[in-house]
Amino acid sequence: MTPSSISYKRHRFPPEIIAYVVWLYHRFSLSLREGEEMLLERGITVSYETIRRWGHKFGPNYVRGLRRKAPSTNDIWYLDEVTVSIQGKKRYLWRAVDQDGYVLDEILQNRRNTKAAMRLLTRLLKQQGVAPKRMITDKLGSYSAAKRKVMPQVEHRSHKGLNNRAENSHLPLRKRERTMQKFKSPSQLQRFLAVFSGLRNLFVPPHHQRSAIDIHLQRLSAFAQWKNATMIDA
Repeated sequence: MTPSSISYKRHRFPPEIIAYVVWLYHRFSLSLREGEEMLLERGITVSYETIRRWGHKFGPNYVRGLRRKAPSTNDIWYLDEVTVSIQGKKRYLWRAVDQDGYVLDEILQNRRNTKAAMRLLTRLLKQQGVAPKRMITDKLGSYSAAKRKVMPQVEHRSHKGLNNRAENSHLPLRKRERTMQKFKSPSQLQRFLAVFSGLRNLFVPPHHQRSAIDIHLQRLSAFAQWKNATMIDA
């Protein structure tokens, strides 16, 4: 999806406000009603249901227009899964991040087994186009079984302490889950993740960028990309 395919026709608000609302809601830990209140303080009268609709309609298209990090054979994949309760039913969110904390993929699945791990690895290889130098997981045996079938040549380290990067990547979503009072359906969660993680990848500096000037320059570049993806600088 390219920015040119995004249409703002038949919307009474200008693209700048729509893009700002989508960015505000997905970038920060706000409920829909808190977003509505913040906009009202700025003189923008938008209902929380409108914020929800704009997120569903424009958010995924915006993120598709962002540049993805180029994969490398020197990448390290950190894989982990976390339990998510949706309408009282336990599901598992499988996530993969790289050495910089960049979210590579997320899949909500019903099982925590080898088949589910294979699906994650297969999707990752297809999306990235190259296998990583190393894969790091916790001690769940499903990862080892899946790795042997999907990419047997890749080094695999399985240790609880080595996988903190993947485990820590769950924390921002857990915070949003509390704000949103849990997710209502699997499709809602998957849609939200596409935008939420896409914005985190864009705006959160890599782990090696720690100086104030590096962070400042990275965020300026992120805003430039965001404006291009949302067509608000056209």
